[in-house]
Amino acid sequence: MTYETLLCDVRDHILTITLNRPERMNAFTTPMAHEVIDALAAADDNDDVRAIVFTGAGRAYCAGADLGSGSATFDYGEASETADIRDTGGLVTLAMYNCKKPLIGAINGAAVGIGATMTLPMDIRLASDKARFGFVFARRGIVPEAASSWFLPRIVGISQAMEWCMKGHVFGAEEALAGGLVKSVHPEDQLLDAAYAIARDIVDNAAPVSVALTRQMMWRMLGASHPMEAHKIDSRGVYYRGKQADAKEGVMSFMEKRPASFTDTVSQDMPEFFPWWEEPDFK
Repeated sequence: MTYETLLCDVRDHILTITLNRPERMNAFTTPMAHEVIDALAAADDNDDVRAIVFTGAGRAYCAGADLGSGSATFDYGEASETADIRDTGGLVTLAMYNCKKPLIGAINGAAVGIGATMTLPMDIRLASDKARFGFVFARRGIVPEAASSWFLPRIVGISQAMEWCMKGHVFGAEEALAGGLVKSVHPEDQLLDAAYAIARDIVDNAAPVSVALTRQMMWRMLGASHPMEAHKIDSRGVYYRGKQADAKEGVMSFMEKRPASFTDTVSQDMPEFFPWWEEPDFK
């Protein structure tokens, strides 16, 4: 698929999605939102893709919303306060949340506003030493978007999330590391290699169906009210996966001291209880 605002490249089972508006510091637009959503959906349906790395073209990751409309950028006109309004950043982060493939962020430069919040549903974030982050919404007279009021406190804790969002300042990679927003900081020319190393480890050693289930189990249990909810899903997961070919291969490869060759696919072999959260009686 060819996009106007993204570059997509699959090599060795790793899809790299590069935000590609370098002349505008990869500023976020509605077409970019729709293209990211489409690229994620295509990756979910493609068993050749087993991990996804996000990065940006040029010197920025994403400098935030494109402010080309000036003061009207965030004015949605006459829409009723009770209308079913959905911000485009939130559509992107929910698509990431629902994705079955692991998401790794290689944040190569400025990640401000939606440029920061769109990284939150990624499973692992790495930063260049030139990266800058900013949850600047209060300084623009708006509020955090892209479901970041759900994601950010769960990642960095409520106190750190409140400080960053209420101050609205732009901060460097070391502060992001200290606050728990990123896993590690790398020289600019080593960032993608570090992200690919993590992706490669997942691709080479983990069963794709197990990764897909684990990703959804972990994220969705962040909102669970009791560990019993996790126990129910864990139990179903172990039971159904235990009957599938991957579980047998995982044990035998360990016993025979050889790399595993997992054959179950995300497109065909997800257990019958998936997606469990759509069950009418799921609690």
